[in-house]
Amino acid sequence: LRSCSPGRAGRTNASRRAYLVARFGDIYAEERLDAETLLRTYISDMETVQRIIYIAAVESFCAAKMAYRQFKIHVRQTLSIGHSGPELLEDKVLDFVVQHEDLYDVQTSINEVIRSMNINPKISVPAEIDFIVISTLIRELCRVAFSMQTLVPPLDISFGIDGELFSENKYHRDAGSDFAAAFVAYHVWPALMEKDIVIMKGWAVTKR
Repeated sequence: LRSCSPGRAGRTNASRRAYLVARFGDIYAEERLDAETLLRTYISDMETVQRIIYIAAVESFCAAKMAYRQFKIHVRQTLSIGHSGPELLEDKVLDFVVQHEDLYDVQTSINEVIRSMNINPKISVPAEIDFIVISTLIRELCRVAFSMQTLVPPLDISFGIDGELFSENKYHRDAGSDFAAAFVAYHVWPALMEKDIVIMKGWAVTKR
């Protein structure tokens, strides 16, 4: 393994955080819309399309976080063999991960996301649909989610449940919502969170 300068992760934390928050917003505005357009060529029902994209976002974060934990364990085991000096091992591990994010096997995460989506009971689509058509969206979400785990504290997405009470602090109401309704019918895009603090609102549809 190549060495890296100590403290890099800490020194770049603020700038990396700002970039990743902006990138998450860009994915919503760009890759999400591209994926929506692709899915609409196979699926006429907009609610189904939006549900698929939301589930893809949730599964992408789950897969990327798992990959990050496994990658970090491998790095820790390797660096601990020759570790010495005043620098904490965990700091050294994080520095290495930040400098070598290109070693993240994002394709494995994409495959895991698609496999999870294929067996998700909330998704009912024609048999000819292959979720690989939205692999660009999944790839970019996995990459940004993986990188968000290197932040201190890390960023994550909210966990939404159909029928939950709508939160003005956490979500915008998407087009087609009943603005007088108090409960979420389904989620369109997750909120970005730092622990319990909302960094960027998500989107949800409310109906009576």
